[in-house]
Amino acid sequence: MKKLFAIMAIASIAITSFQACAQDDKSKRPSPPAKATGTTAGGASVSIDYSQPSVKGRTIGKDLEPKKGEIWRAGANEATVFETSKDVKIQGQPLPAGKYALFTLINPDDTWTIIFNKTWKTWGAYDYEKNKGADALKVTVTPKKAASFAEKLNYTINSGLVSLHWGDYQVEFTVE
Repeated sequence: MKKLFAIMAIASIAITSFQACAQDDKSKRPSPPAKATGTTAGGASVSIDYSQPSVKGRTIGKDLEPKKGEIWRAGANEATVFETSKDVKIQGQPLPAGKYALFTLINPDDTWTIIFNKTWKTWGAYDYEKNKGADALKVTVTPKKAASFAEKLNYTINSGLVSLHWGDYQVEFTVE
């Protein structure tokens, strides 16, 4: 009887452990993780870790972020993380090497503010208001209409040009 109980206990622990590991598999999320990497002309390694939401027939700005006047995590799930190995300039403004949460805000004039916040390990943009004092840099850029529709959010980094492509939006900023 004790042997049967021990086998059942071990089997129960193994099943529970397997389920816990399966839940930690972020690739199974509806908005799976993705990463964009690149190098600037000055030799800085730049990466963006984010989760890729899908439009799924919804309307960006109405049913789906980003919405005008609201801070967006520039991805899904955890905050999007922008990391650079060296001090860089974003749109000509200095940003020290390090990790930052990357947020965006669509302004009333339809320009976008790109925000680099030192509190990078956070869920979404829910705590942004209490952490906005940790903003390291804000730059304003003008978006373009994308050449093609992007069902999934996608970032690219090409020779120091960072591009966010989401739905019909194409939002770019330079990293030198």
